[in-house]
Amino acid sequence: MQQIEWYRDWFNSPYYEILYFRRNEEEARQFVNQLLAYLNPLQGSYMLDVACGKGRFSKCLANMGYDVTGIDISEPFIREAKNFETENLHFFLHDMRMPFRINYYDYAFNFFTSFGYFRTMREHDNAARTIAQSLKTGSVFVIDYLNVHYTEDHLVREEEKIIDGIRFNINRWFTDDHFFKQVKITDTAQPALKQNFTERVAKFSLGDFTDMLAYQGMQVQDVFGDYELKHYDIKKSPRMIIIAKKMHN
Repeated sequence: MQQIEWYRDWFNSPYYEILYFRRNEEEARQFVNQLLAYLNPLQGSYMLDVACGKGRFSKCLANMGYDVTGIDISEPFIREAKNFETENLHFFLHDMRMPFRINYYDYAFNFFTSFGYFRTMREHDNAARTIAQSLKTGSVFVIDYLNVHYTEDHLVREEEKIIDGIRFNINRWFTDDHFFKQVKITDTAQPALKQNFTERVAKFSLGDFTDMLAYQGMQVQDVFGDYELKHYDIKKSPRMIIIAKKMHN
């Protein structure tokens, strides 16, 4: 029996948006500003936002004058993102495991741990291949991922959030290979309707990404530990922001 892909149902749920993405647009803009100050891309550079969601980061990049394409597997996300399309901002419904444009982009981005969701290593390799193939030789890929070691040490195992009358009971745990988060939802507007979703994210280390990217012809150039682009510390940094360059096809 084929295993259900947890992210398809969860990403398409209106509760996912409520729990995660009522975030400060200013926060996104500040991170993008920090990143672009480091990368120093040419005006008009072609950029790919992989797993773009509703286009939060894509819009920031496009507003700065870059030609941006966002792709995501969630039809509701892309439907909403398309409301913001312009001459230099476009969105497509697309599974990152499948090829998308070849030797086309100057930069590719994967923000906010939007990787590591798949069941098999082959699927993750396929996603890395899609990103590598989309880039021109010499172009740059940036992936923003959780820091496994920090996350293990600072895991909040139980948490309750109430947002707009909706109760989210969150339980977290991990195994040798994955982090899990179970979200139980109780909506006061629909008390009889209770929904449960369980997220699963692979525990990829810097070494794992270095090997995965190298297999696709990409070489790690730098690693940062937070959204202010401070030095990466394996125990103290909350994030692992990897800058890699495509060395060859």
